Amino acid sequence: MTITDINLFKPLKVGAIEVQTRVAMAPLTRFRAPNHTVTDLQPIYYGQRSSSPGTLLISEATFISEAASGYENAPGVYKEEHIKAWSKVTDAIHANNSFFFIQLWALGRSAVKADLDKRGLPYVSASDIGESSINSDAPKPIPLTKDDIKQYIKDYVQAAKNALAAGADGVEIHSANGYLLDQFLHENVNQRTDEYGGSIENRARFTLEVVDAVSEAVGADKVALRLSPWGIYGNVDPGVSPIPQFSYVIAELEKRALAGKQLAYISLVDPRVIFDSQHNEIYTPQSNDFARQIWTGVIVKASGFNYESAKTETEKDDKVIVAFGRHFIANPDLVERFKNEIPLNKYDRNSFYTPGPKGYIDYPFANEVKTDA
Repeated sequence: MTITDINLFKPLKVGAIEVQTRVAMAPLTRFRAPNHTVTDLQPIYYGQRSSSPGTLLISEATFISEAASGYENAPGVYKEEHIKAWSKVTDAIHANNSFFFIQLWALGRSAVKADLDKRGLPYVSASDIGESSINSDAPKPIPLTKDDIKQYIKDYVQAAKNALAAGADGVEIHSANGYLLDQFLHENVNQRTDEYGGSIENRARFTLEVVDAVSEAVGADKVALRLSPWGIYGNVDPGVSPIPQFSYVIAELEKRALAGKQLAYISLVDPRVIFDSQHNEIYTPQSNDFARQIWTGVIVKASGFNYESAKTETEKDDKVIVAFGRHFIANPDLVERFKNEIPLNKYDRNSFYTPGPKGYIDYPFANEVKTDA
């Protein structure tokens, strides 16, 4: 079997674009955007990782508004200066004929409250239940009002428009990993009694309203949604099983697809490796296979894949893309290394979240590595 016979390196239509490989770069928070603004480092970083033409890159999680923030050094896409800064990133990626989706983020109770306090912003969630996985005395968030929810939806729409104005090929709505939209999906966090809580349908309402509003604004084929059905990060609890809740969300997306409004893809955090609130890896036998029984479009899978498992996954399902995180951090030419079976650089976990270029733009390409041969 040659490289051209392997699904992993075959083209695939993904919404409005056609990727040339099923290897994608996963969204990776790196905390190198002071005051929510990407710097001159990001065009280099993303440009390096887009070096294999036709690769899909998904940005680090990006705040839709200042109110949705809560970390000092993660990027935003809610100001004109953010658009200008991101446009340098998209230019670098498009120069390599690759593609870029910006991931849209709102933290809710996962925010650092002290960061919000100094900005004079409220600490919010679905209900007044604190994020107690680390601190049993965690502060209680303020439940969003229905007017607040409407404002967040407007902020998602504006952020999506800003992302496309910056040159992005699409946006990925982050409704996973214990952040605001995911907080609404989980019964242990969402204990509302209005139309946004109390039932599977109501808990899904906020996420689906965001999807609908953003799709209407920029086109469904430029929109994706990220979900983590089995995730426990951020002290969300899937309960007896997350399948009923997330099957409903995915079925609603499939209904929209059948009505001519199919999303570019849904992104699923694969449960083979999940993370607790201390970032420890927890291996689990659970599966996202139920999603494929409902959703007929493209699925981006992420978490714990290597070359062999990615190859197997994409042979098994012709509409799967596998997103790599840590390996893409350490290997800007990851696609070419996979194609040519070149050993990978090892990643340095200590530099994942540190400021500056070290551990960010200094990992070598394979053709830069000196060998003893």
